[in-house]
Amino acid sequence: MEKSFGSKAMVMGLGLALLGGVAHADIKDPLPDSLSLGGVTLYGTVDVGYAYQNHGVPLSSQYLGGLEYQAFTTTRNFAGSQTTPAESGLEQSKIGIRVSEPIVNDITLVARAETGFNPLSGQLTDACGSIATNANKAQGTQTANADSSRCGQPFNSVLYGGASSPTYGTLTIGRHNSLQLDALSAYDPQALSYAFSFLGYSGFNGGAGSTEGARWDNSVKYAFGADIYHLAIMYSQGGQDTGVLGKSYGANAGVVVNGLSVDAVYENEKGAVNLRSAFDDISNPLAPVPTAADPFPKPGLAAYISNDTSYNVMAKYTFAVGDPATKDKVTVFAGFSHIEKAHGNYDGGNSQGNYPLSVGINVNNSAIYNMEWLGARYVMGSGLNLVGAVYHVSQNNWTIGLGTNGDDGIGCSGAGLLCSGDFYEGSFVADYIINKHYDVYGGVNYSEVTKGLANGFVGTTVGTSGSENQITVMWGLRIKF
Repeated sequence: MEKSFGSKAMVMGLGLALLGGVAHADIKDPLPDSLSLGGVTLYGTVDVGYAYQNHGVPLSSQYLGGLEYQAFTTTRNFAGSQTTPAESGLEQSKIGIRVSEPIVNDITLVARAETGFNPLSGQLTDACGSIATNANKAQGTQTANADSSRCGQPFNSVLYGGASSPTYGTLTIGRHNSLQLDALSAYDPQALSYAFSFLGYSGFNGGAGSTEGARWDNSVKYAFGADIYHLAIMYSQGGQDTGVLGKSYGANAGVVVNGLSVDAVYENEKGAVNLRSAFDDISNPLAPVPTAADPFPKPGLAAYISNDTSYNVMAKYTFAVGDPATKDKVTVFAGFSHIEKAHGNYDGGNSQGNYPLSVGINVNNSAIYNMEWLGARYVMGSGLNLVGAVYHVSQNNWTIGLGTNGDDGIGCSGAGLLCSGDFYEGSFVADYIINKHYDVYGGVNYSEVTKGLANGFVGTTVGTSGSENQITVMWGLRIKF
């Protein structure tokens, strides 16, 4: 019955998307073009819908997107089919402000503050909290949970300020998206969708191998753009209560010529935090200890620490199709990432959101990941967008060791999920743009993990064989202001 209901929901969603074209020109937009006063603009997104999954776990009020939308997950937590209200399928629901105020000559003061929330619960997105909530629950009885750089901070997205000039570039200081995450937002066919894109659902790529590294606290960013090229560099000194404990730096260079856009990104992170799943430490939950100074402490979370390096190249090409009067266009996307996770020393510190850490195991020999993606977006003048994408991730054999220095290697299969494996994903979305503030969508996503990346799911052999898959069907509506 659940599968049938999910299929009907998908048909309804696609029907809304396609039939919406009949009244496209007649729909009145009650929202103004922007909610601005002086140089300050308020903006936001609410993305809600309904989803069916053949394998999954119940909705979480804390976890980003609410559901585990991909089989690429540390929880190995699937508990049966799910038919449920859903959220943030295409985009993280959020609210923020942008500041742009000219001061002298061509120099403008700029600032941005943004936070993500779960519209079905009204809570700020707190992935670290979702892991803590499930720490005492057995595998298969948990709700959705996994690591992220969004961990309940008042501003869990970005928060920075600085100055911008078309002559001299833009300099900002604060909490930024990593350069890789910003580049992926332009080169992912599915535009970092949670429900339909590996690159959106998991911060693994955007964080150079560690999801908490997708956003850098205590960072300085400089960017400059001309007609056909753009450059950016970023540095963070890290911190003892952030997702990257040590110093980190990155660089991005790109060109745009006649519809072709190409970017290359390099990142190096020292002391990146990698939270382990609640199930990994079910026999030894890290209970908080209240004190007079902190009567309601956050629970401690199991983690390992890594030094991450990534090399990335991505491209897209846009061209017109059909009758020029229709303004139809197609954009083709492709990308490749090479990520290496090496041993990182740990001498204290907390995760994003200031959750205490317990580092009982650590990286021994390097983990290597190669990722490729390919897709296309067909944008029609009628307002209908059709998007298809495929993603692939390969993992080598690597080990972790006991103790903070990773001295006692326990071997690939003994270490559990660390043997070689692959991840495959394919997705298709129909998104009807009613106007700049409203759209409705429906889509389907298939993902599968094999061998080492599937270890821990029921029916797999430790680290060496087996697979698990997931089908997600979702329709929804998005409101932007």
